[in-house]
Amino acid sequence: MPDVLPHIVILGGGFGGLTATQALARTPARITLVDRHNHHLFQPLLYQVATAGLSAPSIAAPLRQILRHQRNVTVLMDEVTGIDLAPRRVQLTRERLDYDWLIVATGAAHAYFGHDDWAGNAPGLKSLDDALAIRRRVLTAFERAEQEDDPARRQAWLNFVVVGGGATGVELAGTLAEIARHTLAGEFRRAQPSTANILLVEAGPRVLAAFDPALSAKAQRQLEQLGVQVQLGQAVTAVDDAGVTLGGQRIAARTVLWAAGVAASPLGRMLDAPLDRAGRVSVQDDLSLPGHPEVLVLGDLASVQQDGRPVPGVAPAAKQMGQHAGKLVAARLHGDTRAMPFRYRDTGALATIGRMAAVAQFGKLRLSGVLAWWVWLGAHIWFLIGFRNRLVVMLDWAVAYWTQARHARIITGQDKRTDRG
Repeated sequence: MPDVLPHIVILGGGFGGLTATQALARTPARITLVDRHNHHLFQPLLYQVATAGLSAPSIAAPLRQILRHQRNVTVLMDEVTGIDLAPRRVQLTRERLDYDWLIVATGAAHAYFGHDDWAGNAPGLKSLDDALAIRRRVLTAFERAEQEDDPARRQAWLNFVVVGGGATGVELAGTLAEIARHTLAGEFRRAQPSTANILLVEAGPRVLAAFDPALSAKAQRQLEQLGVQVQLGQAVTAVDDAGVTLGGQRIAARTVLWAAGVAASPLGRMLDAPLDRAGRVSVQDDLSLPGHPEVLVLGDLASVQQDGRPVPGVAPAAKQMGQHAGKLVAARLHGDTRAMPFRYRDTGALATIGRMAAVAQFGKLRLSGVLAWWVWLGAHIWFLIGFRNRLVVMLDWAVAYWTQARHARIITGQDKRTDRG
């Protein structure tokens, strides 16, 4: 691309960054998309990889493949080490990029609320690496239980604690219960996976707090029908490699999974702008950085208020922000200086609890049970990137529906807990 064209640098190849890139396909500009990974990840199905329901390539696609026909884009797999707003410059580990427009959409990380030392014993779920590590941890727990002669030590391996009652926590807990009760039935001789205890811990008064209270109650009932123990109003006060502490209650569990909160990407601190409590950047109503209209912040990294409420950190919001950012930059490059405030359109919310169990809300419409589950299936297949991924996921889900099997149950790598006993 000619160097005289405006240079747009986009940081992050998630929903916001990728959508912004695609929205600029017809814009006469040079676009550089930077991401630490070489792939776009469909995060709503990440828990399926973590619980051996899907393989990693089924929910991810190489960024270069997705953008191969968009000739104004260069993709770089690199990491940002600095952002200098005055000279309009982004420093990567291997090179420096000067920009005319900067779009920052680097997402969020795990939040342990001041207890980052818990991360090693309570992994979160944000990347494919996280999902594969959790899958290894979960499957290894059943294998270690099979090797234990002491009943108490065996049960500790069969106790699973999921911290956080949001969509990810609910989906993890429900799927773990199905694995223990159905997928692994009859496969072990000494340990009985059906005796596994799945505990979902939520510090608030209900699970799925973003949903209507009636749907939250239905979701909890569906979880309990699967065999999940739901403990509300309890905050975790300690985590170690042998279990968790809830106030004064000690629970022995060798597998603890964290789904309790997120914090914005640390790149937000490089922008020298006001941050909220979660580290999100407070932006103008058009998603631009205060004092720097050429810098736009999207997705989980942006703190956006609308009608007195924060715009949720969900995939549809990130995609809408990406579309808006692309239109705004294209308009500015064509000399259009009209105000273009961002307006989020609520497309509804979905959460699956398990096989034939889910909840959904679209405006005033509320669904639960089998019908919500079918809506959840259709929506997630529709929004997957690539025909191959859609086909593979449909086939895997069809087989799992009829057989209860999970064919991605391959343990790779080394579980560090194996050496500690």
